[in-house]
Amino acid sequence: MEIDSKENISPSRLAWLRFKQNRMAVAGLYILAMATLIAILGGAIRPDSTKNANSQQVSLAKKGINFSVKTLQVRKNAEVANEGFLKQFFFGGKENPHRIIPIHSYSFSGDSISGYIYGGTDQARGEPFAFNLLDVVEPIDIATLNQRGEEIFANSVSGERISATRSHLESEILTNNLSTTRYLFGTDKFGRDMLSRLMAGTIVSLSVGLISVLISLLLGISLGAIAGYFGGWIDDFITWIINVVWSIPTLLLVIAITFALGKGFVQVFIAVGLTMWVEVARVVRGQVLSLKNMEYIEASRALGYSTFRIISRHIIPNIMGPVIVISAANFASAILLEAGLSFLGIGAQIPMASWGQMIKDHYAYITTDMAYLAILPGLCISLLVLAFMLIGNGLRDSLDTRFTA
Repeated sequence: MEIDSKENISPSRLAWLRFKQNRMAVAGLYILAMATLIAILGGAIRPDSTKNANSQQVSLAKKGINFSVKTLQVRKNAEVANEGFLKQFFFGGKENPHRIIPIHSYSFSGDSISGYIYGGTDQARGEPFAFNLLDVVEPIDIATLNQRGEEIFANSVSGERISATRSHLESEILTNNLSTTRYLFGTDKFGRDMLSRLMAGTIVSLSVGLISVLISLLLGISLGAIAGYFGGWIDDFITWIINVVWSIPTLLLVIAITFALGKGFVQVFIAVGLTMWVEVARVVRGQVLSLKNMEYIEASRALGYSTFRIISRHIIPNIMGPVIVISAANFASAILLEAGLSFLGIGAQIPMASWGQMIKDHYAYITTDMAYLAILPGLCISLLVLAFMLIGNGLRDSLDTRFTA
């Protein structure tokens, strides 16, 4: 059905219909939706569900794509708190109740499981290990011993019952504690799952982009609307501030603000947000200047409406089209700035999974056969930035009143 043939259709619905006709913009929207889903589900879908996907295994460092190894999960000697979904999301995952031990070989003998730790290759054996069967399955603490004391330790009165308990524990270990772990994208130089780290990096990039854009919108819309509506010395003063901030290179300004606020994840999106508001303010100021003398604004003043109501309910809703387009571009810029700051070591701090930090850790391998350790996070940055640029271009075209179907 042609858009031009539709009558009595709302502007927002018309803009959506136009947007859907832009295949590249829709493709960008799908990429963004996938990245958002990965960020929201977090550790629930990552191969490594630990906080920030930071489970390190030195013997597994720099393993190739689709590498696999047999692992033994040994219960930690403490109960792990059951963390809620929001806490897992904001803190990048949950604590693993087990210690993950890569193994070369194993065997059961009496009350224990023993063997050799993985030594770096399929042929190399590392140090020997030996664990009591119960230690592998249960944490060694008084509460657990009391809970399972009658079930297991009281079996000492009967050798037959001891044998049955051992068989049960061996079966439980074979089913739940011994497995083959596969690393689809290999491991980094610290032995961490590369795929999980890339997935965890989406949380950092999208969070920084979202909070930075919200900060820039709050400052930019407020100052731009005030400057454009009131004019005079207020407009001159705000415009002077905009020009001063605009004249400073963005990256240098972000670095200066970061040094002033300190290093850290929160400081990054505050610093980025405080540098991106000027473009929003300039556009909003220009739009308000063109609207404030329109007939409906004059009518609002004649009816005695307050300045706040005129700006918030009659002007700002009518200038959101250009602001939305700028926000999409600013989102992409925020992702690039965060990656750049993390590469310089003043962005998101370890052990947080930042794509920029991952490039910094592995850029020395770019001329080796492990160049993908630096290329993969770079591709993630490029893909997410491209998605926002495609969405921004699609929004620009769909919100253009001169559009013809």
